[in-house]
Amino acid sequence: MISILIADDHTLMREGLKQILAASEDVIVSGEACDGFDVLDKIRGGEYDLLLLDMSMPGRNGVELIKQIKTEKPRLPMLVLSMHKESEYAVRALRAGAAGYLCKDSASKQLLRAIREVAAGGRFISPELAADLAFGVIRQDNRPPHALLSDREFLIFRMLAAGDGITAIAQRLNLSAKTVSTYKTRVLRKMQMSSVPDLVRYGLAHGLLDEPTKH
Repeated sequence: MISILIADDHTLMREGLKQILAASEDVIVSGEACDGFDVLDKIRGGEYDLLLLDMSMPGRNGVELIKQIKTEKPRLPMLVLSMHKESEYAVRALRAGAAGYLCKDSASKQLLRAIREVAAGGRFISPELAADLAFGVIRQDNRPPHALLSDREFLIFRMLAAGDGITAIAQRLNLSAKTVSTYKTRVLRKMQMSSVPDLVRYGLAHGLLDEPTKH
């Protein structure tokens, strides 16, 4: 039996996942988490065969959360379930330590297949994403500007584009305002842009921003 911890801040999504998984005889949902801090509490206090992780939750999330989980629970397989189809998210999640990446609109059969493969020690990405990644390798010289950012720069880019100010970002990431300002300068330079509104337009055009939170 594969014991799973579901981490998603949307109650309806968690309930939907539990209904899908309930139809399987070899999978059981043993825990739920609604944000990054809750995830860390749950994995520290229990044992699971797989973490089904949403990339975008309140608190600690995304690549930063994946890296911390990998440090604390290196043997816990992580399957990222994300609304982002952009292959850049998958690349960063897999590099950080996730064993699989699947979009939320994937069919239930594909989800169960991914869970079984990842829980068995394998890796999983959808055929569509695999094709995108393969094509991306072929045209490395034509990578989009956001692909040139480091994981921390990419995180700060998304926060700036989402409307967060320097002070708010500094508090959330436990950094100084000066450090965040330095990152902001690097992001603008690497992406060859001059202002935050430019980042907002870019993020919207490339589907890199989260949808408004809804429960």
